Amino acid sequence: MIWGATGPLFHFSDTWQLIINTGTTIVTFLMVFLIQNTQNRDAKAINLKLNELIRAIDKARNKMIDIENLSDLELDALQATYEKVRVAYVRHERTDGRIVP
Repeated sequence: MIWGATGPLFHFSDTWQLIINTGTTIVTFLMVFLIQNTQNRDAKAINLKLNELIRAIDKARNKMIDIENLSDLELDALQATYEKVRVAYVRHERTDGRIVP
């Protein structure tokens, strides 16, 4: 709205375009910063909630708390372990006579 309203006033000059483009860039940067900050807070809250669930369930392994701090190699190894568990479960379900999607 500002762009459309002020353009004719300044005759769409080069200076006007520079100011509008700079302002748009700054607003975009601030919005990205705000969205990223909100996502980080949300992810932190979800991790804390999951940590509480892990702590509260007796059969859950407490070593899963704070796994977001592991290195990429450690996370890949953990993912491979759970992939093996998933494959074993699917094989078990198929041999049990159930239809698995």
